[in-house]
Amino acid sequence: MLKGNAIIAQSGGPTAVINNSVCGVVERWLSVDAPGKIYAGLHGIKGILDENIIDMSKQDKAIIHGLRYTPGAGIFSCRYKVTDSDQEKLVEICKKYDIRYFFYNGGNDSMDTAHKMMLAAEAAGYEMYVIGVPKTVDNDLPFTDHCPGYYFGSHGA
Repeated sequence: MLKGNAIIAQSGGPTAVINNSVCGVVERWLSVDAPGKIYAGLHGIKGILDENIIDMSKQDKAIIHGLRYTPGAGIFSCRYKVTDSDQEKLVEICKKYDIRYFFYNGGNDSMDTAHKMMLAAEAAGYEMYVIGVPKTVDNDLPFTDHCPGYYFGSHGA
Protein backbone atom coordinates (compact mmCIF):
# COMPACT_ATOMS: atom_id res chain seq x y z
CA MET A 1 0.00 0.00 0.00
CA LEU A 2 1.31 3.43 -0.91
CA LYS A 3 1.53 5.99 1.85
CA GLY A 4 -0.31 9.16 0.92
CA ASN A 5 -3.71 10.70 0.46
CA ALA A 6 -6.70 9.98 -1.74
CA ILE A 7 -9.04 12.18 -3.73
CA ILE A 8 -12.46 11.56 -5.20
CA ALA A 9 -14.17 13.67 -7.83
CA GLN A 10 -16.92 13.09 -10.36
CA SER A 11 -18.24 14.27 -13.67
CA GLY A 12 -21.25 13.84 -15.87
CA GLY A 13 -24.91 13.70 -15.00
CA PRO A 14 -26.04 12.93 -11.46
CA THR A 15 -27.48 9.42 -11.56
CA ALA A 16 -29.35 7.83 -8.69
CA VAL A 17 -26.11 6.38 -7.36
CA ILE A 18 -23.55 9.15 -7.89
CA ASN A 19 -23.67 10.27 -4.26
CA ASN A 20 -23.87 6.67 -3.02
CA SER A 21 -20.63 5.98 -4.86
CA VAL A 22 -18.90 8.96 -3.23
CA CYS A 23 -20.28 7.94 0.16
CA GLY A 24 -19.03 4.38 -0.31
CA VAL A 25 -15.52 5.42 -1.30
CA VAL A 26 -15.18 7.97 1.50
CA GLU A 27 -16.72 5.78 4.22
CA ARG A 28 -14.55 2.83 3.23
CA TRP A 29 -11.40 4.97 3.19
CA LEU A 30 -12.24 6.29 6.66
CA SER A 31 -13.13 2.84 8.04
CA VAL A 32 -9.84 1.12 7.22
CA ASP A 33 -6.33 1.86 8.31
CA ALA A 34 -5.93 4.20 5.35
CA PRO A 35 -2.50 5.68 4.70
CA GLY A 36 -3.71 9.30 4.69
CA LYS A 37 -6.57 11.76 4.26
CA ILE A 38 -9.27 11.65 1.64
CA TYR A 39 -10.08 14.80 -0.29
CA ALA A 40 -12.88 15.67 -2.69
CA GLY A 41 -12.43 17.73 -5.80
CA LEU A 42 -15.52 19.93 -5.99
CA HIS A 43 -16.88 20.27 -9.53
CA GLY A 44 -14.96 17.25 -10.81
CA ILE A 45 -11.63 17.42 -12.57
CA LYS A 46 -12.13 21.15 -13.13
CA GLY A 47 -12.30 21.63 -9.37
CA ILE A 48 -9.04 19.73 -8.91
CA LEU A 49 -7.39 21.89 -11.58
CA ASP A 50 -8.64 24.99 -9.73
CA GLU A 51 -7.61 23.42 -6.39
CA ASN A 52 -11.20 23.61 -5.19
CA ILE A 53 -10.50 20.71 -2.85
CA ILE A 54 -11.98 19.87 0.56
CA ASP A 55 -10.76 17.43 3.20
CA MET A 56 -13.51 14.80 3.53
CA SER A 57 -11.69 13.42 6.58
CA LYS A 58 -12.80 16.54 8.47
CA GLN A 59 -16.47 16.30 7.47
CA ASP A 60 -19.10 15.09 9.92
CA LYS A 61 -19.65 11.35 9.39
CA ALA A 62 -23.43 11.91 9.38
CA ILE A 63 -23.09 14.31 6.44
CA ILE A 64 -20.98 11.83 4.52
CA HIS A 65 -23.49 9.06 5.24
CA GLY A 66 -26.32 11.42 4.28
CA LEU A 67 -24.95 11.55 0.74
CA ARG A 68 -26.66 8.18 0.23
CA TYR A 69 -30.03 9.92 0.39
CA THR A 70 -29.10 13.23 -1.24
CA PRO A 71 -30.36 13.95 -4.76
CA GLY A 72 -28.14 15.65 -7.34
CA ALA A 73 -24.37 15.67 -7.19
CA GLY A 74 -23.24 16.19 -3.60
CA ILE A 75 -19.67 17.19 -4.48
CA PHE A 76 -20.88 18.81 -7.71
CA SER A 77 -19.94 17.77 -11.21
CA CYS A 78 -18.58 19.08 -14.50
CA ARG A 79 -18.32 18.25 -18.16
CA TYR A 80 -14.73 19.15 -18.92
CA LYS A 81 -12.34 17.44 -21.32
CA VAL A 82 -8.80 17.28 -19.98
CA THR A 83 -6.08 18.75 -22.24
CA ASP A 84 -2.41 17.72 -22.45
CA SER A 85 -1.35 20.75 -20.40
CA ASP A 86 -4.06 19.96 -17.83
CA GLN A 87 -2.58 16.50 -17.35
CA GLU A 88 0.79 17.90 -16.31
CA LYS A 89 -0.88 20.37 -13.95
CA LEU A 90 -3.01 17.60 -12.42
CA VAL A 91 0.09 15.55 -11.61
CA GLU A 92 1.69 18.60 -9.96
CA ILE A 93 -1.45 19.14 -7.87
CA CYS A 94 -1.46 15.49 -6.84
CA LYS A 95 2.17 15.83 -5.78
CA LYS A 96 1.35 19.00 -3.81
CA TYR A 97 -1.40 17.19 -1.83
CA ASP A 98 0.50 13.87 -1.73
CA ILE A 99 -2.38 12.16 -3.54
CA ARG A 100 -1.54 8.53 -4.27
CA TYR A 101 -5.11 7.27 -4.79
CA PHE A 102 -7.25 9.01 -7.41
CA PHE A 103 -10.92 7.95 -7.57
CA TYR A 104 -12.97 9.32 -10.46
CA ASN A 105 -16.72 8.72 -10.46
CA GLY A 106 -18.65 8.89 -13.74
CA GLY A 107 -19.44 7.48 -17.16
CA ASN A 108 -17.53 7.17 -20.43
CA ASP A 109 -15.88 10.60 -20.45
CA SER A 110 -15.03 10.26 -16.77
CA MET A 111 -13.35 6.92 -17.36
CA ASP A 112 -11.41 8.56 -20.20
CA THR A 113 -10.31 11.28 -17.76
CA ALA A 114 -9.21 8.61 -15.27
CA HIS A 115 -7.22 6.87 -18.00
CA LYS A 116 -5.53 10.14 -18.99
CA MET A 117 -4.71 10.78 -15.33
CA MET A 118 -3.08 7.35 -15.06
CA LEU A 119 -1.03 7.93 -18.22
CA ALA A 120 0.05 11.38 -17.01
CA ALA A 121 1.18 10.00 -13.63
CA GLU A 122 3.11 7.20 -15.35
CA ALA A 123 4.77 9.65 -17.76
CA ALA A 124 5.83 11.83 -14.82
CA GLY A 125 7.13 8.82 -12.88
CA TYR A 126 4.62 9.54 -10.10
CA GLU A 127 3.37 6.41 -8.38
CA MET A 128 -0.39 6.64 -7.96
CA TYR A 129 -3.37 4.32 -8.22
CA VAL A 130 -6.17 5.64 -10.43
CA ILE A 131 -9.56 4.00 -9.90
CA GLY A 132 -12.57 4.63 -12.13
CA VAL A 133 -15.89 4.40 -10.30
CA PRO A 134 -18.62 3.64 -12.89
CA LYS A 135 -21.98 5.37 -12.41
CA THR A 136 -23.59 5.66 -15.80
CA VAL A 137 -27.31 5.22 -16.51
CA ASP A 138 -26.47 4.04 -20.02
CA ASN A 139 -24.74 0.81 -18.93
CA ASP A 140 -22.32 1.37 -21.79
CA LEU A 141 -18.89 1.33 -20.16
CA PRO A 142 -16.60 -1.17 -21.86
CA PHE A 143 -15.35 -4.11 -19.79
CA THR A 144 -18.08 -3.81 -17.14
CA ASP A 145 -20.94 -6.22 -16.63
CA HIS A 146 -23.27 -3.46 -15.43
CA CYS A 147 -22.93 -0.04 -13.91
CA PRO A 148 -24.49 1.35 -10.76
CA GLY A 149 -27.12 3.85 -11.85
CA TYR A 150 -28.35 1.66 -14.68
CA TYR A 151 -31.99 0.67 -14.33
CA PHE A 152 -32.80 -2.70 -15.82
CA GLY A 153 -36.54 -2.03 -15.60
CA SER A 154 -39.34 -4.51 -15.71
CA HIS A 155 -39.46 -6.97 -18.57
CA GLY A 156 -42.93 -8.13 -17.71
CA ALA A 157 -43.79 -10.38 -14.83
